Amino acid sequence: MSHDSRNDPHAAEPTLPDDFIPDAYRHLPTAEGVSTVEERFDFDFRSYNDPQDGQRWSTWLSVEPLCRGPEPRPDWVVTSQGAVDTELGILKTGKEADVHLVERADPHDPDGGVVMAAKRYRSSEHRTFHRAASYTEGRSMQRSRDERAIKRKSTFGRRIAAGEWAVSEWAALVRFWQLGLPVPYPVQIDEVEILMEWISVVDEDGLQQTAPRLAQTRPSPERLQSYFDQLSGALAMMVQNGVVHGDLSAYNILAQGDRLVIIDLPQMVDLVGNVNGMDFLQRDCANVCDWFRARGLQVDEHALFAELIAQAF
Repeated sequence: MSHDSRNDPHAAEPTLPDDFIPDAYRHLPTAEGVSTVEERFDFDFRSYNDPQDGQRWSTWLSVEPLCRGPEPRPDWVVTSQGAVDTELGILKTGKEADVHLVERADPHDPDGGVVMAAKRYRSSEHRTFHRAASYTEGRSMQRSRDERAIKRKSTFGRRIAAGEWAVSEWAALVRFWQLGLPVPYPVQIDEVEILMEWISVVDEDGLQQTAPRLAQTRPSPERLQSYFDQLSGALAMMVQNGVVHGDLSAYNILAQGDRLVIIDLPQMVDLVGNVNGMDFLQRDCANVCDWFRARGLQVDEHALFAELIAQAF
């Protein structure tokens, strides 16, 4: 029978070398051999102060991956876990949401920070937008409990409804961005808040300002034609993919120099699935053509509508 010395109290202690180090760090190199430490074990520790009033830790890593913008992401998107969001003030108020400016930056890399637009939806009792039913025609919700709550207009239902509008705009932004349509890059969504690219221009004093709405501009005849061509192309791409903006006008289009950017997409409707889809498309055409025609460009909404329908089917 074999003898197991581990259970024998009279067994002799093993003989150890004189230079044996009996602690948990004996595997570390001596001072002379520090250079042999692998690079992946060598890092700088940085401490961060708690956010101040009007600040919060970045919410980038606190949301689900599908709640972050599509890849490839622009280089300016800040993903550092140590970044801080700083409120810079309100940009505009709307019928169903307010837009704020938020700076996201890592305190250890302030030059790498970015200013974004934060669109925050209000609950239904604080909204002035009352045509929701016609836009949501044809949409379905995954949870019947949520749908019943919305119909009852309960407190829970109002909260769900605000989130649904945010989710709807988020989905539209992601889809349009991936199609190559001129919309702000969607950075992330967190409940009723959407963080997106801030569409800005540099003014005569060299300061960065929010790009003006198309309605505020007075473009030259050449730029006016270019603007109309851009919008016609964007509308065509939308209908080719079966969707309509639903509330397009010179007030929710930004003029970033020579480029137009379409904003405010929560009411995007299905061209076929929504019984009002054709009516919304016709109204978008009329709103756009009215503005261009008032500035001297000879365009016809009926011709534009017919052209779009031909491309849609």
